[in-house]
Amino acid sequence: NPNPNPNPNPNPAGHGLGPLKIPHEMLTERSFVLRPLVDLCPDLIHPVKKKSIKELYTEDPTLGQVFPIQANNTIKRGQKTLIMGILNVTPDSFSDGGKFMDINASIKHAETLLSQGADILDIGGQSTRPGAEMISSEEEISRVIPVIESIRKHPELHNISISVDTFRSQVAREAIEAGGDIINDVSGGTLDSDMLNTVADLGVPYILMHMRGDPSNMQNKTNITYDDVVLDVRYTLEQQLLTAMNKGIHRWNIICDPGIGFAKTWDQSLRLLQNVENSVPDHIPILSGPSRKSFIQKTLESNHYSNLSELENSPHPRTWGTAAAVTASISGGADIVRVHDVREMWDVCRVSDAIFR
Repeated sequence: NPNPNPNPNPNPAGHGLGPLKIPHEMLTERSFVLRPLVDLCPDLIHPVKKKSIKELYTEDPTLGQVFPIQANNTIKRGQKTLIMGILNVTPDSFSDGGKFMDINASIKHAETLLSQGADILDIGGQSTRPGAEMISSEEEISRVIPVIESIRKHPELHNISISVDTFRSQVAREAIEAGGDIINDVSGGTLDSDMLNTVADLGVPYILMHMRGDPSNMQNKTNITYDDVVLDVRYTLEQQLLTAMNKGIHRWNIICDPGIGFAKTWDQSLRLLQNVENSVPDHIPILSGPSRKSFIQKTLESNHYSNLSELENSPHPRTWGTAAAVTASISGGADIVRVHDVREMWDVCRVSDAIFR
């Protein structure tokens, strides 16, 4: 029904809606609007400020992109490098296979990693070293779930963020239901057609890594041939990111990993470390995992530490090479580093943060 007494000024106090201007001239005063725009359209030029959204965002110290590592734990990018401590419950991982198969040994190692400064525990039951034997989902579950459940019951460990290193959707679902927080998928959803749908359904953070093939064949000639490893890895991750988002995984829940050492030669891994930020999509948190990888040994070109049993109480022979790679990762913009040697890398991260952040 028409208004019998139309008022030419429906809001005498001067607060009528008026025409909507996009982008709003006072957008820079509304941080709750500016934050999501950094993800959506960082290169959009503000009509009054004549600067891009990204520039406005970086100029305001109160603003910052965040990413979750737990349901109620978000981290602001660019302030502190997080350390993901590796806990392999496998008999055949390349560096520490067989050490933590026993539940008591794995929990003791988790305690050590936490005490040394780990922010996240990454638990894996399937080795992904080159040529690794593939086990069944049931076997992987039997290795991983008891460790997660024990950590969640532990008086000192129960609050720590748990990442589950798996490319299988069944393992991912059961691990999250047992108390895991993050899915760390070395295949980026390519080895299990149900993985992306499962992660979307679970609504948890997802680490999307670049790899070609699978661990049994990733180092063959076809899989290590690139036109330009940095641009090729970036392009593939961009396509996988879009696929993941189309499946229902929120962009803010995705972390990208260029996959150092996975379907990469020695020199390709070094190129990725020289171009960490350029090897992943823009405005996506970055994980780098160079720890103890074979490119370090090849770079050193030494068999000086051939008998690792003699180094039981000493740093691993690739620890200091890892330290250099971690420093390069942080210099290149990595938000998380996945490492074996947490105590040593904690020092490396704190000094690197002081220099580069």
